[in-house]
Amino acid sequence: MLTVKHLNIQLDQLTLADDMNFAVQQGQVNVIIGPNGTGKSTLLKALFGDMVLQSGEFQFRDTSARSVSVATWRQLFGYMPQDIRLDIGLKVIEVVLLGRLDALSLRIDDLMLQEAMQILDQLGLTHLADRDVRTLSGGQCQMILFAQALMRCPDILMLDEPVSALDLHYQHVLLEHLAQQTLKHNYVTLMVLHDLNLAAQYADHLIVLSQGKIVVQGAPADVISAALIDDVYGVKAEVSYDSQNIPFVRTLRTPAELSQR
Repeated sequence: MLTVKHLNIQLDQLTLADDMNFAVQQGQVNVIIGPNGTGKSTLLKALFGDMVLQSGEFQFRDTSARSVSVATWRQLFGYMPQDIRLDIGLKVIEVVLLGRLDALSLRIDDLMLQEAMQILDQLGLTHLADRDVRTLSGGQCQMILFAQALMRCPDILMLDEPVSALDLHYQHVLLEHLAQQTLKHNYVTLMVLHDLNLAAQYADHLIVLSQGKIVVQGAPADVISAALIDDVYGVKAEVSYDSQNIPFVRTLRTPAELSQR
C-alpha cells in the first residue's frame, strides 16, 4: 500500500495540495481525474521527490520517504511524466533498456535485452526497436516511455496522461496492458487521465481532485455522476451504465451553445 498523509504544497500564492490524505492498494489501477491546474501532475511529482513540500508524508509498505534518500525512494518507481520529448540520439531498444540503468554495464546482458524485446513485442512495437527515437511521433514516444517504465520492474508505477497522444488502438493497447501487468506484478499503479470514459473503464479506484483537494474517491460507478461533473468541471452531462456497471459520460450542449451553430 502507498499512503499519502497531510500533503500540503504551495507555489507562490497558489495552493497545489491542501491537506491531501489517501491510500492506494497494490494490484489496482488508481486513476486521478480533475480539471486542469488542480494538482494532478503536482501530486505525481511530489511522490517522486520533484516538489518542495510544506508538509506531508509518503509511505510505501514499511518505508517512509523521509527515512531514505531521494535516490533510494525513487528506485521504487517506474515514472512516466507528461513531457514526452525524446531529443536524444538513441535507438528505441536503448531507450527501453535505460529503464534498468542501475543494472546496465558496458556489455548488455542477453537476458536483459531479451526482456526489453519481449516488452516491445507485447506492445506491438518490435518493428520500432532499431529506430532512432528522434524520428518517432509523439504517440510512439509515449508507448516507448511506457515500455521503459515497465522495464524498471517497479513497485510503484506512475503515469501522467500516458494516452494523450495515442490513437484509439494504442490507447486500448497501453491501458489494457497496464491493467494486466498491475494485477500480475501487484504494482501500485497511479495514473492521471483526462478522458472520463477511459478512466471509468480502466480504473479500479478513482481519485477526484479539485483546487488541490480530494473531492471524492472510490469505484467509478460510485464516483462518476452528472452532479459531480457539473460541480467539478462546470459541464452538464448525462451518465449511463453498461452491462458491467461501468459509467459512460456524454456531455450536453446548452441551448445557448446550440443557438450559435
